[in-house]
Amino acid sequence: MADKEIIEHVRAAQSMYGLNGTYHSTAMFIMGFDQARAGGLLRGIHEWMAVGKGELSSQHWVGRVLAQALPDLKFRGFDGLRLEPEQERQAVDHLFSLVLEFLEVRDDPCALASMYAQYHSMLHADLPARE
Repeated sequence: MADKEIIEHVRAAQSMYGLNGTYHSTAMFIMGFDQARAGGLLRGIHEWMAVGKGELSSQHWVGRVLAQALPDLKFRGFDGLRLEPEQERQAVDHLFSLVLEFLEVRDDPCALASMYAQYHSMLHADLPARE
């Protein structure tokens, strides 16, 4: 089964995978799956999110996804994070949507190359030209 199909299956049957519908448990599950794939599941997601947003960031993708899903939330880590059930649902839905969207790009060599080229341009946009 391809990564995208696995994520789609997890999304459809979250409780089968021990998920409780919270953003934290879902994000940690996806991070664990990424680790099981030796970082290959989400390799490039940081760059893809920067290109999609049009801005560079040092924030981890877990925080960036949450900030996109709930822009009024001030995320300072999971220790004090308390979300309402509707916020949890929004955040989890957004997380799955973004991961699946990213996997479409990751699995398309032309789209992936284009994304990395855009990211490279963003990184070097403010550097002076070499003579």
